[in-house]
Amino acid sequence: MVEEVLLSAGDTAWVLTSTVLVLLMSIPGIALFYGGLSKRKNVLNTMFLSFIAFAIAAIIWVTYGYQFAFGADLNGLIGSPAHILLNGILPDQLLGAGTDSVSPFPELLFVAFQLTFAALTVALVSGAVVGRMKFSAWVVFVVAWVSLIYIPICHWVWGGGWLSQLGALDFAGGTVVHINSGISALALALLLGKRKDASLIPHNLGYSAIGAGFLFFGWLGFNGGSAVAADGLASSAVLVTIIAACAASIVWNIIEVAKGEKPTFLGSISGIVAGLVGITPAAGFVDVGGAIVIGIGAAIISYFALSYLKPKLGYDDALDVFGIHGMSGIWGAIATGIFAVAAIGGTAGLIEGNVAQVGIQAIGVVATIVYAFVVTLIIGKIIDLVIGLRVDDSKEVEGLDTALHEESGYRL
Repeated sequence: MVEEVLLSAGDTAWVLTSTVLVLLMSIPGIALFYGGLSKRKNVLNTMFLSFIAFAIAAIIWVTYGYQFAFGADLNGLIGSPAHILLNGILPDQLLGAGTDSVSPFPELLFVAFQLTFAALTVALVSGAVVGRMKFSAWVVFVVAWVSLIYIPICHWVWGGGWLSQLGALDFAGGTVVHINSGISALALALLLGKRKDASLIPHNLGYSAIGAGFLFFGWLGFNGGSAVAADGLASSAVLVTIIAACAASIVWNIIEVAKGEKPTFLGSISGIVAGLVGITPAAGFVDVGGAIVIGIGAAIISYFALSYLKPKLGYDDALDVFGIHGMSGIWGAIATGIFAVAAIGGTAGLIEGNVAQVGIQAIGVVATIVYAFVVTLIIGKIIDLVIGLRVDDSKEVEGLDTALHEESGYRL
């Protein structure tokens, strides 16, 4: 017999608030952050990529995405597609109704919360392709990527799929969101090739500062909301999120000074984002000490990727989606297996003697990297053969705001 669970106004209010906070990460967070980092002639196109990605992902999610991601597990790979178009899910129906794991808030609220994650993830990929990808190709890519990559990996980790069954830990999206988007961004950037002018001096760091502020603000709902309750775990997740971001920001500037450079504001906000990415999978499993180490590690690893790995390998990831989200996401996922505290999230990590957890985390990382990279290459190649991925050279030189949208970010 299933014990009756009543709706909790507090938990419902917290998840509602968190949903809005995560939405702010995409619109306007990512749009402003990426827009400020882009060239002046591409600022509107860069922002538009985030906006249209969010809109498309939202429609996919309520049409069939949620059902395949969180439906009853089918062989560990995908969910059973019941409730297409959310048919049969009523406003007062609690998540998990009729089971022994019913939650005290509406299932439609959980649908909305997870919708923002799906939309945010694909929007992140856009940073790798700014200034050279056809808008039509981006629209088709978003549809295919959300359907064929995000939804299956989401099910594997959060929907009861094979990684969940294996015991992989990902509190708020280190694997599902950041490794997934970072690796996919790298694959798409490799397919597109280098820009005609690969130099990129941010045209408006003020935009990026505001965007980073929205990202930091919204990330507290991203990580804290993943507790799906207004409780101590949510409080701990919010605290360690702040601490990891601050540690990474400070360390990024320290590295700049140690190399004989001047401390930069761009470095500071890059460190903040790297720290936020690194703590995301671990937010519900580690204490403050672990968060500080994760933040420090994220800054070091992402700085290395941007300063050494990118020039060495020669890929043109315009806004460093792979270097920050991919690399810090990988670090965060592995670090979760190292620093997890049983008293916080119920699972011990390497420090507390659970050596196997690091191996489980590594399996999740490798599986996500391989699947996301290969399927992104396939999707991108098919789009390129059918309609083409890249704009003409003349349009790229002119700028995509004018060439693709007949608009300008500035009229002065």
